[in-house]
Amino acid sequence: MIELVIDQRRKDLGGFEVGRVLPYAPHRMVGPFIFFDHMGPAQFQPGFPRTVDVRPHPHIGLSTLSYLFEGAMTHRDSVGSEIVIRPGEVNWMTAGSGITHSERFEDLRADGGRMDGIQTWLALPTESEEVAPAFSHHEGNDELPFYEAGGLSARLVAGKAFGAEAKVPVFSPLFYVHWELATGAKAALPAEYPERAAYVAKGSVEIDGRTIRTGQMAVFQPGETITFTALEPSTVMLLGGEPVGPRFIDWNFVSSSKERIDQAKADWRAGRMKLPDLDHDEFIPLPEPSPPANPMS
Repeated sequence: MIELVIDQRRKDLGGFEVGRVLPYAPHRMVGPFIFFDHMGPAQFQPGFPRTVDVRPHPHIGLSTLSYLFEGAMTHRDSVGSEIVIRPGEVNWMTAGSGITHSERFEDLRADGGRMDGIQTWLALPTESEEVAPAFSHHEGNDELPFYEAGGLSARLVAGKAFGAEAKVPVFSPLFYVHWELATGAKAALPAEYPERAAYVAKGSVEIDGRTIRTGQMAVFQPGETITFTALEPSTVMLLGGEPVGPRFIDWNFVSSSKERIDQAKADWRAGRMKLPDLDHDEFIPLPEPSPPANPMS
């Protein structure tokens, strides 16, 4: 049932730690999910430095999905969006041919508090890699279907699963689900998609006689229903879908073409990518020397 268990690798992003799970060399993608970061959990005091903020930076060839358990984050981008995301909501940004955005922690800086959430990147299918950039925000049970019974609460964050469909405008067949499990609760993940995984954001669960703990992602073999038993109160993110094919990833750029990534790097270096209208006074420069693009599948 379990093909591989991936442990998060903690990384400091300028005063704010994340647990990076994907990409991981032995298994770089799960369906279209090519990047998976657990932001925090972290406790901030009022007035913490602005160096924790993520300054404007570019993307191509992917969609980003931000989802919080605790805290708040302000998103601004080059298509004119400005919104504060809060727990249980979705920020969905499609880079396509190119977008820039920033993520600021202005509410937390004013009041202090905890920050805990997941940001993931989803590679776009080849025919959609150059779509026009766009942004949408989603909240509430009408857009993100919710279910609760028998010690399980579940929210469909994106895609289709368990007979429901979220309103997030995805580009390929996928699912992304948030489970909250009480101690002893059981739940099952059907064999609906060829690539599936589960990340334990908090607590621990038993799968096929193995314990998967906080900060671990279990990648599953195709074709079998997976049964979970919560060993304590647990938060689990389910993800997967149809593969989109090999991709190159270099810094913040994802593409099926190395040449397209080279062009994006040149465009950013030369200042040809528009900064957010509401956050254009600073930006993250291209790392020098930039590492070579790596193919992923």
